[in-house]
Amino acid sequence: MAANPRPSLSGRSYVPFVFERLTILLAWLMYRVRSRGAEHIPKSGGVLLIANHISYVDVVTIQLACPRPIRFIGYRGLSEHAFFNFVFRHCGVIPISSASPTEGMRAAIKALQAGEVVLIFPEGSISRTGQLMAIRKGFEVLARRAQVPVVPAFVDGLWGSVFSFAGNKYLWKSPRMMPTPVFVAFGRPLTWQEADCAWARRAMLDLGAEAFEERPVLRRHLAREAVRQLAKRPGKIELIDRYPARREVKAAQLLAVAAALSRRLRATAPGARIGLVFPPGAGATIANLAVACAGKVPVNLNFTAGRASLEASLRVAEISTVLTADAVRTKFPDFPWPADTRDLRAEIAAAGGKRAILPWLLAAWVLPNQWIPALLGLPRVGDRTEAALLFTSGSSGEPKGVVLTHRNLLANCAQISSLSILPDNARILGCLPIFHSFGFTVTIWYPILRGCQVVTVPSPLETRKIAEAIRDEEATVLIGAPTFLRPFLKKVTSAELRSLDLVVTGAEKLPSDLYDAFLQQYHIEIMQGYGLTETTPVSNVNQPDPPLVTDTAEVQPGKRRGTVGRLMPGMSARIVDPETGAEKPMTETGMLWLRGANIFTGYLHDPEKTATALRDGWFVTGDLARFDTDGFLSIEGRLSRFSKIGGEMVPHGTVEQKIIEAFGWDQSDGLVAAVVGVPDPAKGEALVLLTAREVTPEALREKLTAAGLPNLWVPKLVYRVEKIPVLGTGKTDLKGCRELALKLAGGRTG
Repeated sequence: MAANPRPSLSGRSYVPFVFERLTILLAWLMYRVRSRGAEHIPKSGGVLLIANHISYVDVVTIQLACPRPIRFIGYRGLSEHAFFNFVFRHCGVIPISSASPTEGMRAAIKALQAGEVVLIFPEGSISRTGQLMAIRKGFEVLARRAQVPVVPAFVDGLWGSVFSFAGNKYLWKSPRMMPTPVFVAFGRPLTWQEADCAWARRAMLDLGAEAFEERPVLRRHLAREAVRQLAKRPGKIELIDRYPARREVKAAQLLAVAAALSRRLRATAPGARIGLVFPPGAGATIANLAVACAGKVPVNLNFTAGRASLEASLRVAEISTVLTADAVRTKFPDFPWPADTRDLRAEIAAAGGKRAILPWLLAAWVLPNQWIPALLGLPRVGDRTEAALLFTSGSSGEPKGVVLTHRNLLANCAQISSLSILPDNARILGCLPIFHSFGFTVTIWYPILRGCQVVTVPSPLETRKIAEAIRDEEATVLIGAPTFLRPFLKKVTSAELRSLDLVVTGAEKLPSDLYDAFLQQYHIEIMQGYGLTETTPVSNVNQPDPPLVTDTAEVQPGKRRGTVGRLMPGMSARIVDPETGAEKPMTETGMLWLRGANIFTGYLHDPEKTATALRDGWFVTGDLARFDTDGFLSIEGRLSRFSKIGGEMVPHGTVEQKIIEAFGWDQSDGLVAAVVGVPDPAKGEALVLLTAREVTPEALREKLTAAGLPNLWVPKLVYRVEKIPVLGTGKTDLKGCRELALKLAGGRTG
């Protein structure tokens, strides 16, 4: 279906002629509306349109894209305002009141039966979060009583506009782009007998993903966009590097050093990819930007992985050149450093040092921001070509090279930007490893593209250094895994975290005791998110509740405890049976499939694993999950973290948590328990507990039985270990745990 780039009312609306012409003019000045799927709207007869609701101009853009005149159902309370009263009276609006909807419903049914197109927003009100809210049953009643087909629609691009509630502001803000590109997608109609709330949510999510894919920014080149954004704010402090000595890096400095270095890398570094080995800091940011500007692919390598894993990564990625710092090279002597390993400072000096940097510094201050990418020879289009390569942590298997495109990275940054969770004035504490997808996207590329400031600390394990950095630099956002956050409870005072507005966690399930302790001790509510390297990485996140809708006293939740939040804008999902692949209701537990512009394109040189992970455009996450009716996602566990014992699926993570709670173990000094499955001839698998604490099998059984766990869920074997294997990302090393359990068990599971 081809997009319609030139929609026009052209006399096909209920709006008076003069008002119609004025609307078209204003819409043309402020928006560029394109559409797809208008042919799905029947040419005659009654039609019920359902659409998402993110601004006060949704109706205008939908009417511009729709070939038939639209009457829409509006909130009667707005008619008390003089402007909206005029609109309601002269534009065919059907007013309805939530307190007494009968009159409005009757008018809408009458219009549908008369062969008109009626638009209803099934969410009931304008979204305050920019995400799709709960779908109400009102549209089902209308469709059933009028016996008309239902056509879903989705409007993308209006969140953040003047007439939306982005940033918790209405009207009193300026649009980021003028005119704003808007895309309206119409879906296939469904009969009134088939249309229900579950179908509506799924249809609108699917259309939202399709519409998001049409955003012009997604076709651009990542480095070009980054350079343009830095050149717009040359004097702004972009990054504060705390170690080994505090230094501030302005946007112009970052651009100039990266530009000078990129010229040398382009001329001297062979191959398509360059390996990078850096902790979080100015060096990591400069190196990644320079490699991207050189037309190469940055590959941030996990220096905490084993030698065999690293050698495999270097081989698969065909890396012959590695860029690092001499101090890092000295710290990791067992790293398989290739012959062409270069020191960042030496490379900058070899590129010409200050003499090479100064012209770019002047250019950043003097020249228009569009000129600098052209001088660097950066292409305009990146789209679906490789922009970065990250290797998975290998928590449950061998590391895989995840190919991320320009589209993937630009999409995820745009998705994060669509929410209010990381505003322009955020000051992010960056301590996650750069080889971690969250550290790579959210603490390097997102701040450059959005204009946030980053304060860097080289390791998430340096709890005291992180606390001091937050206190001294007044950081407002802290991002980390639960494993990294737990030591705060013993080592950090509430006064040191006074500046924090937000703490976001992911990578592993947030324990309820950690959530409660943070809230009690620091008065900070941890926002749990979810994502994988293959999703670039953020797919879901909780966010603070928006202000109360004052005219209706309606509460629109942005977060829900125990969940990982709603889907990011531009994403769709399915819940399927993990054994049959059959689709299940979204509210039932099953395998989570995801689709969106942020989903990776495949594993490097591994078509078999790619075919397993990507099916007809859907990414098979490997996680068991379910949605509630408000769209909040609960992760039940990783499929690989279940054991089938006697025909019953037993979740390792749940057993671990029950053990920790039963014994009252403190995890502030690190992980204390890990449950894994090993082969068992009697029941297929047996559970093994690895623990850093003293516990007997008898005591374990007694405690878990008292906690109400079935016998099958009680670990059969218990082994005390000095330390639970942990990856550099903070996740439990599942592969290492299982290998250790098999070694300790020695086949004694029967």
